[in-house]
Amino acid sequence: MKKYYIAVLVIVLLSCNRKEKIDLLVYNATIYTVDSSFSTAEAMAVKDGKIIAVGKTADIEKEFDATEKLDAQGKFIYPGFIDAHAHFVGYGMSLQRVDLTGTNSWEECIERVKIFANENKEGWITGRGWDQNDWAIKEFPNNEILDTLFPDRPVLLTRVDGHAAIANQKALDLAGIKAHDTLTGGEIEEMEGTLTGVLIDNAVDLVSSKIPAATDEQFKKALQAAEQNCFAMGLTTIDDCGLSFPSVDMIKSLQANGDLKMRLYVMLSDEKANYDYAAANGMIKTDRLNVRSFKVYGDGALGSRGACLLQPYSDKIGHYGFLLSQPAHFDSVANWISNNRWQMCTHAIGDSGNRTILNTYAKYLKGKNDLRWRIEHAQVVDQNDFSLFGANSIIPSVQPTHATSDMYWAGDRLGGERVKGAYAYKQLLQQNGWLPLGTDFPVEDISTFKTFYAAVVRKDAKGWPANGYQVENALTREEALRGMTIWAAKANFEEKEKGSLEKGKFADFVILDSDIMKEVPEKLLSIKVLQTFLNGEKVFEKK
Repeated sequence: MKKYYIAVLVIVLLSCNRKEKIDLLVYNATIYTVDSSFSTAEAMAVKDGKIIAVGKTADIEKEFDATEKLDAQGKFIYPGFIDAHAHFVGYGMSLQRVDLTGTNSWEECIERVKIFANENKEGWITGRGWDQNDWAIKEFPNNEILDTLFPDRPVLLTRVDGHAAIANQKALDLAGIKAHDTLTGGEIEEMEGTLTGVLIDNAVDLVSSKIPAATDEQFKKALQAAEQNCFAMGLTTIDDCGLSFPSVDMIKSLQANGDLKMRLYVMLSDEKANYDYAAANGMIKTDRLNVRSFKVYGDGALGSRGACLLQPYSDKIGHYGFLLSQPAHFDSVANWISNNRWQMCTHAIGDSGNRTILNTYAKYLKGKNDLRWRIEHAQVVDQNDFSLFGANSIIPSVQPTHATSDMYWAGDRLGGERVKGAYAYKQLLQQNGWLPLGTDFPVEDISTFKTFYAAVVRKDAKGWPANGYQVENALTREEALRGMTIWAAKANFEEKEKGSLEKGKFADFVILDSDIMKEVPEKLLSIKVLQTFLNGEKVFEKK
């Protein structure tokens, strides 16, 4: 009998000590789960790339036996950040070109181009990032110096927003552009009958289409460089807004081979070849790649006065900007997308551009729905049109740093009354109760913290203006964090697999050295990413 009781006791003890095996236990943390109640936790269990439990450290340790343990040392954990509007491939390629961001004059641009040309002796010279609004002389440059320096080598330098560029004569000749040429949805700038080299919107494509495509190896290196920079910002999913199907196929191959880890939500560009590809292949959905939407281009950018306005620009008499296609085109695209149950995501900046797209959407959405058609930027909206977002469940996808970049001159473009409907994020949020946030990098800085800061504080990195810019449209910290996580996931139909730290979701999370939910505004931009995890794998650690 004694032996019997001993055997029973051993069985009981063994069963009590039988913990579930897991890959990773994260503990001693402040975890913002961003679940429906915005709860916090201390610990998290990860197995096979997914979260299987979140709770108190003592409870998690009692239940699980981890191969690896991570003591967060009291630091702060959030869901991996999701950039709801960016240009991942474009950003990667831009890392291989002349960086013109932050230049204070056209002369500084030229100096950077000369340095690049000396280090890269052959082929096209391309660059991006200049913004004449940041210069003492706030006018478009001309290509005279480029023609003198590079008479036999083509040059194309794109403005920060991608909606304008300057080309030298060699590049213009390769594109067959001549004085007095015209086109729909774009402008070729002239001065007294002579080409200045400045190209607006669709005119840029005439030259850029002549640039040789990157090799497979160049493409791979560009995306891997972009990926590392994104991981360093705590980003684990990027919405790449507007790619061709060959780029999608290359991304799919890189991910399948383990050469690219970043999760990507890709919008195909509004081009016939891409619709044919979509019709033949259907939607693509893996753990790391989601292709189910199209990026359509409504109008241009406010900075280059290509945004389409209902009334003329306040700083350019008689100029309204322009749509990039005829309204009939938007209607035909919406019809195809509606019939095939894809998602339509349209770039719209000006109030006329937004109204055109909102009315086109309304024709097909016909009221409340869960199709999640998006307007990318929704930057300037007439006060009479805000209600169209809510009435038809149209999702405004916005980029907070656009407000703090444009605020220096937006009033000049729009005038004091019309600018009140610009960058109106709180007003847009109220339409559907949720709002995805992004950066639009490389148009803006890749920094997730600048996104958060601009959304909540409504100031730029210099702390200007002192009282914030149109602060009635600032978001709360919880709203901003949701916009960078769960709401961004929802905009991609991915809220059941990412965007919050809950059981069953991907173990995508970021550890910060300070709490963005409580840190004083002046220090938000100084917060650092300590580690980034994707699928439970550490993909970045601050050195």
